[in-house]
Amino acid sequence: MKVNIDKNSGFCWGVVRAIDFAEEELGKTGKLYSLGDIIHNPQEIDRLADKGLKTVSHKDLENIKDAKVLIRAHGEPPSTYELAKKYNLEIVDATCPVVTKLQERIRKFYDEGYQVVIFGKKDHAEVIGLRGVCNDEAVVVKSVEEALSKVDFGRKTVLFSQTTMDKPTFYAIKEALSNKVKELVVGTMEDIAKTFLAKDTICGQVSGRDKKLREFAAQNSVIVFVAGRTSSNGKVLYEICREENPSSYFVENESEIQSQWFEGTESVGVTGATSTPQWLMERVGAAIAKMGNEVLQKAAQTN
Repeated sequence: MKVNIDKNSGFCWGVVRAIDFAEEELGKTGKLYSLGDIIHNPQEIDRLADKGLKTVSHKDLENIKDAKVLIRAHGEPPSTYELAKKYNLEIVDATCPVVTKLQERIRKFYDEGYQVVIFGKKDHAEVIGLRGVCNDEAVVVKSVEEALSKVDFGRKTVLFSQTTMDKPTFYAIKEALSNKVKELVVGTMEDIAKTFLAKDTICGQVSGRDKKLREFAAQNSVIVFVAGRTSSNGKVLYEICREENPSSYFVENESEIQSQWFEGTESVGVTGATSTPQWLMERVGAAIAKMGNEVLQKAAQTN
């Protein structure tokens, strides 16, 4: 049984950047607080915790002394920076530049009086930050049905997306709303027009993996997808694997692997989310290979 590690999987550059920031600071002082899990992967969190990284919540900020606080790649709303200033805390801002740009664009349209619609998960860390830059007045939707029921069709509207959501649903929402939303431009009769502004802000490193991931899933008999269960893009990418290869299994680490998945299997592909470290995928791959060898040895002894 051959085990293949997907060379196109693993950390996106925004996650790499955040972890680099953390390791640089930990290398200097051995002490750093992360506001929320730095990454949606328990094993990587444990690795960084061994270096001195401590995960805290917003309510913990007032008790932190003589240390820096890292803002993870998901970003934070303006209220968090105000809180840090109130408690005289130094910030290590590792917000992904893609998210920063998205926040800036949302703020711009909000200030211009647009109804802001966000395709995403309301309580996801990134979306909390996006909601914060528009006074928590954004309409957050996860489906066409939600969009059609929540959006005020009479207001000029702009549609954005959480960076880790799937493109097909985004464009389905865009299509549905484009037939409903009207923007009245004040001017002469000739100036009155119907417009709908849709901003595709889905991260290219998530959506761009679609084609290569489908190819990888099709090339292997079985797929083992490695990711933290709270990873948003992990769920999206895993579903892509399952669409292409029904023999796809989701695990957080090698302890969840089951030998019956590989019976009669010629090749196993190991892939993961943009929050899955390469070292973890390799460890899962090694465990699968060991399991395959044990199965072969048992079969040989039986024969």
